[in-house]
Amino acid sequence: MATIKDVARQAGVSVTTVSHVVNKTRFVSAQGRARVEQAIRDLGYVPSAVARSLQRSATHTLGMLIPNSSNPYFAEIVRAIEDRCFGAGYNLLLCNTDDEPRRQGRVLQVLAERRVDGLVVVSSGDDPALPGLLGGVHVPTVMVDREIDSLPCDLVETAHMQGALLAVQHLATLGHRRIACIGGPAGVATAGQRAEGWRMALAGLGLSGAGLLHASDFTSEGGYAAMHAILRQAPRPSAVFVANDLMAIGALCAAHECGVAVPDELSLVGFDDIEPARFTCPPLTTVAQPKRRIANLAVDMLLERIQGRRQEPRKVVLQPELRVRASSASFREGAP
Repeated sequence: MATIKDVARQAGVSVTTVSHVVNKTRFVSAQGRARVEQAIRDLGYVPSAVARSLQRSATHTLGMLIPNSSNPYFAEIVRAIEDRCFGAGYNLLLCNTDDEPRRQGRVLQVLAERRVDGLVVVSSGDDPALPGLLGGVHVPTVMVDREIDSLPCDLVETAHMQGALLAVQHLATLGHRRIACIGGPAGVATAGQRAEGWRMALAGLGLSGAGLLHASDFTSEGGYAAMHAILRQAPRPSAVFVANDLMAIGALCAAHECGVAVPDELSLVGFDDIEPARFTCPPLTTVAQPKRRIANLAVDMLLERIQGRRQEPRKVVLQPELRVRASSASFREGAP
């Protein structure tokens, strides 16, 4: 691999001159610049991004932490954030914490060593050490999806309680009165907010949720197991609100295995509107998060802080929308 010394030797200039041409830090005559640029092309020289960042105190790289890279919701957020970063001239360095809060410290250390200019963080559950860890990195940070109250940084999230209200009200409008919930894991703010929205909606309708909340883990396997437990209940619920689409996909599989027709015998509503939700059988009614808007706002807010255009933390809460598909239908007396 060619070095900066090789370029200087071939161009007949000093290493300092090559550095000025590459980094645009000082005037170099047109003739000298042309010789350096030709040598770079001939040798296939690639400047060191690390060295350039040390000189400029900026890497034009953002770091991102996500809890689970196998979850399509996070994959869709990452893709949208990468698109926005690319358009702004930034690279994205992605790290997966595998839903383990203890891994966040190590991942943050890696990103700090890479001298990222800012961080996009989707936290992994309830980690009391995270605010201190992020404070120690000393870079602008935006939280996405999962809020940490004690952390004075930017936040972009969906109104999760409102989304759960939309789901339950939709099912109630269809005539359902016994509406179960498959919730997410304890310690994850979004899971708690969606379960609370389910409770609030039932209370507002004068309905009971006693014995109808089944805690799970935001995975398809978890939704599958929770649905099997629901279908063993007597009397059986006529509808289920599932706190994310991955669990809803598992729940659909369990219902099919048990010979329970969706939506004729059991209506189902998910949350997130991941891309596969349109292709389940039947297609999944779900609460859609505005993922593209979340991503764009997260990057734009972070760049405002990096570029010194804003100092005070900002919080943006976006409204979800209900996507009605074929997994929910009117209650049929005697169907369960």
